[in-house]
Parts: sequence; C-alpha cells; structure tokens
Amino acid sequence: MTDATDPAPAPVVVSEAVEATDELVEAFTRLIPQLSSSSAPTSRSDLAAIVESDASILLIARDAAGRIVGSLTLAVFRIPTGVRAWIEDVVVDDSARGMGVGEALVAAAVARASSVGAKTVDLTSRPDRESANRLYVRTGFALRTTNVYRRTLEVPVDGS
Repeated sequence: MTDATDPAPAPVVVSEAVEATDELVEAFTRLIPQLSSSSAPTSRSDLAAIVESDASILLIARDAAGRIVGSLTLAVFRIPTGVRAWIEDVVVDDSARGMGVGEALVAAAVARASSVGAKTVDLTSRPDRESANRLYVRTGFALRTTNVYRRTLEVPVDGS
C-alpha cells in the first residue's frame, strides 16, 4: 500500500536525440551492456549516423534529474504496402526500471510512427525478457504467430 504522503514518481521526459554529444556517448557506454552483453558500446560515429539517418529515430528518456536512463530506436521505412515502423534496442537503465521509462519510450515511438504515417509498428522480444513482454502487451502490442529469420553477415574489417 502506498502512503498518501509519498511523492508521486517524477515524470519521465522522452525526446529525440539530434546529435551525438558527450552525454549521449556516455549514456550508451552505460546502457548498451545492459541490453546486450555481446555488443560493444556504440561509438560516437555510430550514434551520429543513427541520429543523422532519415530511416532511424533515436529516442532518449530522462529522469527528473535530467539523466539519460533509457533509449529506443525507431526505424521507419517505406515498402510497396505502405510506411512501416520497427522498434529496436529498447533499454532502460537498471536504476530506473519499474519507473515508467519503458512505457514512456514505447508511447513516444508509437506516436512518432503514427505522425509519419506508419500503418504498423513491429518489434521482437526474447521470451525470457518477461517484464519487457508484459510492457509490450500492456502498451497495445499483440503477439503474432510468425517465423522470424536472421542471417548473420560478416562485416568487412575496414567497416565499409
């Protein structure tokens, strides 16, 4: 039971990252290992490419102190059947879990996808990410019966 005198949690503020600042690089150095233990932190040049791309929208969530505590990437693309959107790499800092950060990020992504005319928003989540899966259902996503296939490609050493 919550005491009526307990202060309400401070609102989470979600915005679009528009440049690869030192703060953004530091945040991704902290957040990416919480998302994937096998991925290296995102470099400044990679973050710059993401925020400068017409195909991706990098959303960041800040806590009441202004600290970046979460992010989500929204990919938007046109195919013959319309504009589609895909949510990728949702991550919330361990220190901010359960505070509505993920929900705020997803709501902002859905609103942004709608604003650019997307007909659908898709995402995938591993079954063992139970809290993330509950979040997606709670925010209106429906589990689909589909096969998701992946082919891993080798990246040339020079990065091109």
